Amino acid sequence: MATERSSAGDPARTLALLWGQPATATGRRGPRQARSVPEIAAAAVALADAEGVEAVTIRRVAQELGLSPMALYTYVPGKAELLDLMLDTVYAAMPRSAPAGEGWRARLTAVAEDNRTLYRSHPWVAGISTGRPPLGPGLMGKYEYELRALDGLGLGDVEMDAALTFLLGFVEGCARAAADARAAEQESAMGDRAWWEGNAELLARVFDPERYPTAARVGSAAGEAHGGAHSPDHAYEFGLRRVLEGLAGLIEGGRA
Repeated sequence: MATERSSAGDPARTLALLWGQPATATGRRGPRQARSVPEIAAAAVALADAEGVEAVTIRRVAQELGLSPMALYTYVPGKAELLDLMLDTVYAAMPRSAPAGEGWRARLTAVAEDNRTLYRSHPWVAGISTGRPPLGPGLMGKYEYELRALDGLGLGDVEMDAALTFLLGFVEGCARAAADARAAEQESAMGDRAWWEGNAELLARVFDPERYPTAARVGSAAGEAHGGAHSPDHAYEFGLRRVLEGLAGLIEGGRA
């Protein structure tokens, strides 16, 4: 479950920071600014990448930049606004890969892969609720680019937005599951297969395959195929095909 959310700070200050607009006077007096807002955002992103978003505090980011916390407050009013800057920074730097083929499926597959790469590079992003996204240039550029994969297919504007949201929601869900799997592996200091093998004897004592025959059969087959109870890669590949098939009914069905 997300522990942080975007757009939780002051909207006016946040938008001014995101779009590089001069902020209104706050009454604060501080040292002459020696850093830029993009430098601060980049330092915070690097810290989150290395230690998780929970490590990002005004004090810690200031330390990374050789500033005092009070000095950093002359740039950003708090962590909420800093978090929006971080998100917009990684959105702006996202890869935009060329589709592997012609047609809308290839374009949407490229969009999905680009977002999957984003979550792999910055795992903390998947843990942030973006129900109210930071409306900065990075996000708007991302949205514009990704919508073009659906443009000209005969969909209405609301349908285009919904189709993109459907695809990106799937990728985000896969990213969270993959992050959970990595966290479990790190905490237990063993891979999924090793963990299940180590607990097989205990499970055999309590699990009755005659009472749960379908679960026993299917679970064994999936465990053997994936080397554990879950394979993030298989879930993504299987699910993406289903997502595209679902959208085909909307896109190609509309043409018919």
